[in-house]
This record gives sequence, structure tokens and C-alpha cells, in this order.
Amino acid sequence: MNDTERLVTVATEIRDLLQLLAEPAIAQRDEKLRVVLLQTVGKSQSKRKAVMLMDGSRSQTEISQSAFLDKSDLSKLVKSMKTDGLLTENEKPQLKIPVPPNFLN
Repeated sequence: MNDTERLVTVATEIRDLLQLLAEPAIAQRDEKLRVVLLQTVGKSQSKRKAVMLMDGSRSQTEISQSAFLDKSDLSKLVKSMKTDGLLTENEKPQLKIPVPPNFLN
């Protein structure tokens, strides 16, 4: 492992620790949007998985395939989330608020 790789690894660990420490403050700040997100997703495991894949790096088709969610259902979900202000204006779906990995479990 060279110096650059070590630096990236350490920076990633520091970022993860800071996110863990900041989570209570972030949760309080984003409380209303998180409630809306939970209501929008409901109890559907496929929708929950799809939402957790919305990081701006995947197309709706990729998310649909990975989450085993019908394309039309995902399209409706994305439209609803955009209307509720939960997604950024990016072409690929991306949550506007940060949520911990276990938020929808």
C-alpha cells in the first residue's frame, strides 16, 4: 500500500467517524424529510432497497434491476420523491438528505 492509498484509507475512516458523530444532529435537522421518506417508502422491501441505492451513481434501470422493483413502480416512486423534495435535480436519482445505511431496515 503506497502513501496515497494509506491517506485515502485514513481519510475515509475519519469521514465515517465524523458521520457517526454528526448523525444525531443531522437526524434532527432532517427530521421532517425523514418522516416523509418513511411514509413514501412504506413497508415495501424493494422500495427500501431502491431508495438506499439512490446515490446519484445509478440510473433508474440499474436501481430497478438491483432492487427487484418494477420499472413503472420505481418511476412512480422517483416522481413522488421529487415532488416531496427528497431527491436532487440530478438525472440519476440521488437522495437530498443523508441517511444511515440501516435507516430503512
